[in-house]
Amino acid sequence: MLRIAREQLAAGDDSLQLNTIARLAGVGVGTVYRHFPDRHALMEALSAERFDELVAEARAAAGEPDAVAGLHRLLRSTLACLLADPRLAAVLKSADDAEVRTSAMKAELDEVVAGLLERACRAGAVRADVGADDLRRLLCGVEHAVRAGDGDARRAQLYLDVLVVGLRPAG
Repeated sequence: MLRIAREQLAAGDDSLQLNTIARLAGVGVGTVYRHFPDRHALMEALSAERFDELVAEARAAAGEPDAVAGLHRLLRSTLACLLADPRLAAVLKSADDAEVRTSAMKAELDEVVAGLLERACRAGAVRADVGADDLRRLLCGVEHAVRAGDGDARRAQLYLDVLVVGLRPAG
C-alpha cells in the first residue's frame, strides 16, 4: 500500500485517495482503512523515514559545541527536509497524530530542539519566549512561503535569514 501511495505521488497524484490506493494495491478498502484510518495516517506513514532523519539531524545539531551554529544547522536542515517532503510539513504542523510513533517522534524532536534553544538563549542568540513547538511551526511557515512562491532556493535562504533575525532577543 505504501509502495502504491509513493508511486501515485511520484506520478503527480498527491490526493492520496485511500479507495484508489486499495484498488491499485489489489486489496480491499477495509484493509487500507485498517492500516490507515484516514489520509493523515497515510501521510504519517509515508513521512516516517524522513521524520527519523530529521530527529537524527536535530540530535547532531544539538551536539554541536556552538549552540548558535547548531541552531542554524538545524534550521537549514529542517527546511531542506520540509521542502523535500511536503507530507512531512503536514505531519509536523498537525495538532493531532494518527500514530503513537509520530507523537513520540514529535516529542523527541521537541525535547532535543528545546535543549538547543535553551543553550542558544543562554548564549544571548535566541529570545527566551520561543519554544520548540514555536520553532517547528515557524519553519513550517517558511516552507509554506517558499512553496507559495516559485521554490527559489535564494528565497528559502532569505526567509530563513528573516526567521533567524526574528529569533534574536529584542534590544
